[in-house]
Amino acid sequence: MNDAVTPLVIGVTSHRNIPAAEIEPIRRRVRELLAQLQCEFPHSPLIVLSALAEGGDQLVAEEALALGARLVAPLPLPRVIYAQDFDNDSARTAFDALCLKAHVIELPLQPGHDAAQVEHGSIERDRQYARAGVFIARHCHLLLAIWDGKQSERLGGTAQVVDYFLHGVMPGLIERRRGARRWLFGYGDERLVCHLVCSRDTPDGVPTLPLRPGQMLWRTAGSVSAPDAPLPARFLEGFALAGKFNRDADKYRARIAAAAADPVERGAPPALAALFRAADWLALHFQQRVLLSMRVAYTVAGLMGIAFAVYDNLADSNAFIYVFLLLFASGAAISTLARRREWHRKYLDYRALAEGLRVQGYWRRAHISLTGDPEFAQDSLQQKQDIALDWVRDAMRSADLVRTPDAVRASAAQLREVIAEWIGDDNSGQLGYYTRKAVQREHDYRTTELIGRISLYAGVAISIVLAAFAFRLSADAKNDLIVLMAVFSVSGAVREAYAFRKADKELIKQFRFMHRLFADAHRAVQGARDDDERREILRALGEAALAEHAEWAMLHRQRPLEHGRM
Repeated sequence: MNDAVTPLVIGVTSHRNIPAAEIEPIRRRVRELLAQLQCEFPHSPLIVLSALAEGGDQLVAEEALALGARLVAPLPLPRVIYAQDFDNDSARTAFDALCLKAHVIELPLQPGHDAAQVEHGSIERDRQYARAGVFIARHCHLLLAIWDGKQSERLGGTAQVVDYFLHGVMPGLIERRRGARRWLFGYGDERLVCHLVCSRDTPDGVPTLPLRPGQMLWRTAGSVSAPDAPLPARFLEGFALAGKFNRDADKYRARIAAAAADPVERGAPPALAALFRAADWLALHFQQRVLLSMRVAYTVAGLMGIAFAVYDNLADSNAFIYVFLLLFASGAAISTLARRREWHRKYLDYRALAEGLRVQGYWRRAHISLTGDPEFAQDSLQQKQDIALDWVRDAMRSADLVRTPDAVRASAAQLREVIAEWIGDDNSGQLGYYTRKAVQREHDYRTTELIGRISLYAGVAISIVLAAFAFRLSADAKNDLIVLMAVFSVSGAVREAYAFRKADKELIKQFRFMHRLFADAHRAVQGARDDDERREILRALGEAALAEHAEWAMLHRQRPLEHGRM
């Protein structure tokens, strides 16, 4: 799999004791679902995330491999100990065969636990199973739950994994995930469960009424679809946006590979570094296209105003109406091209992804986490509740998926390296970047204000001339002055409109805020008492930076390039 693309990750949680009569119908539905996802999102490699437990876990893994998908197996226990859970030889043989074809991740034991404690049935063992469920839920974009629909208090069971995926709660392991307060305000619907109904091979194993075995439903935190309804449109759109990113990354692969490396790539896991490089390069690429289209469009708008003034006021200027219409058509063409190719949306999304991965990369290197796994910077990005960033959050969930979770704390030297590269000083790092950008934006805005003042004073001066010589100027001379006044007025107005569309004033405030944020962090880490306090400063810095980047994306999303508003 190309590391510079974001896959579509299907997590699996399932009952083990599915009745034999339901196995083949479920297998068929799983095969149809995976084939549908491959067909609808051909640019997104499919990864199935399964713990390979007996029953539905193994069934989905087998179907995924048969369709050419990649299999990642997070095992709750060391493989030798985990294999003891398989009661029959056929299940253990299937497990061994699947492990040979999968990228196996043996999740580390919880601090203070050893192999002897988890080898026998105990709460420690149950916690390890729960951790595997949490790992799958945190990394996947779509959770496939082969489930009877009944709630259960069994730690790490299918019902609890579904509940954790949708609500962030797993009693006995995680009571309330940091940031989960967003669900209290009705925003938990960015997570989607595909519920494939099954029975259990027990006396009370029938599904919860009115569910029937073999049905497929779509669940979010706030809704349940009708049986066998199509995949919800919102998630179709999100998965499609990820596919467009992958297509762009593949299209420009050679140019992305040739670009200079960003400091965040040094020391970052290869997959995360590759995805960051692609997102950062593509964001710059589409930013240039957006700026070019805006400059062309606003220049055309200014020339249209001047052409119409000439047509309306000067003699023998009838041809200028055709110039006006030609300019209008040109502006409409460039705006239509930009809209259809989504330059503006791609620039915002790819920049949001790159900046999210920047924080994620530095957090991982410094071993900083909100949730126990350093890669989950998207928990902070979600706080701004920009629904349009759903696919970006999904990409961050799966970044560096195949890397075994890091159990080793970053050394003091590594921490200092992260601080120097990320925060930096007035000439380096993000502090240096925002110092330069704030100065640049302020210079650009002063230029806009200067052009506006010149246009205003020129217009006033021409008005005074027209008033002073109203009875002495010929009609042609008056028309010439009126056209000249129009040139100054249109130039100032177009420049002001261009600056507004770029949100120059707001960006100056943002750059000043980010400069102050990183400057405060620089001073704080210099005065910190120990490395734990430095990590806490970096954690708070990352959360603030992610929130501000989401704010930036929302601000610019409200100001797309539209020809009719120029």
